[in-house]
Amino acid sequence: MALLEEWRKIAYDEKLPQDKLKKFWERYFDLEKGVYEKLLTNPDEKVEGTVKELAEKYGLSVMEMTGFLDGIDTSLVEPNPIETMEEDTHVSLAFDKEKLYKNMVDAKADWLYNLPMWDDIFSKEKQRELYLEQKKSGTVVVGKKVGRNDPCPCGSGKKYKYCCGR
Repeated sequence: MALLEEWRKIAYDEKLPQDKLKKFWERYFDLEKGVYEKLLTNPDEKVEGTVKELAEKYGLSVMEMTGFLDGIDTSLVEPNPIETMEEDTHVSLAFDKEKLYKNMVDAKADWLYNLPMWDDIFSKEKQRELYLEQKKSGTVVVGKKVGRNDPCPCGSGKKYKYCCGR
């Protein structure tokens, strides 16, 4: 069984009591934060190795590193083969800084996008710009509804009900 499949069985186990699942995720998020603190301290360093080597480097179990790789995958310059990876699969943690920041905002992971290391990467203005850009990307703006007796938006000069409203 691929590592990712194993990770998902553990992390999303519906049979596990809610309090145990909550403790599992709290512990994982704390470990994840530690890895991001190290990565963001030197964001241009090219970090790569096998899943097992990276797990050892960051003090995680192979399963925890699998979860981390699953989470960061959409922020990477080149995605890793996470669906099929095993302990000896070579992976890279080379991430796109803006994409990573936006993905952290999208995940509502304030403990990650508020890390002080971001201040050395982006100015406060840039962080705010990226934050707002990401928040707006999920906002759907609905235009004003055309009433049946309003002029038709197609420009025909007729009432909507006699034109495109049929």
